Amino acid sequence: MKKITRIPLKNTATSQPETLDPTQQPKTTERAVSARRRNVNRNIFSVRPDVDMPTLLAHASETLASLNVMTLDFADRLEGPQRNVALALQQLTMLTELLVNRAKDNLDPNASVAAGEPPVLH
Repeated sequence: MKKITRIPLKNTATSQPETLDPTQQPKTTERAVSARRRNVNRNIFSVRPDVDMPTLLAHASETLASLNVMTLDFADRLEGPQRNVALALQQLTMLTELLVNRAKDNLDPNASVAAGEPPVLH
């Protein structure tokens, strides 16, 4: 476990040492982050409103499958409590992927059979 230490800095304006606390954000950063959270128009990612539900669910399922693989790979590189956290994230990802796949199947349960593909089971 790493120990957090405070680093004294010299303030050039007052020549008195300041203390940096890594657990606290500077006031300017805190104001900027809060302003971004309040302003929903600053979101650079969006989904087109004309995309149909099966397409959205298919992309969500593929994204979750990728996240599942990445978290398993990441967990293999860790040990101890960090590994447990990564595996918990992987399990939540897998659960969400299962829920999205079930929602996709509930929209059109015969879609995978009609296309001539075997149903995908996870």
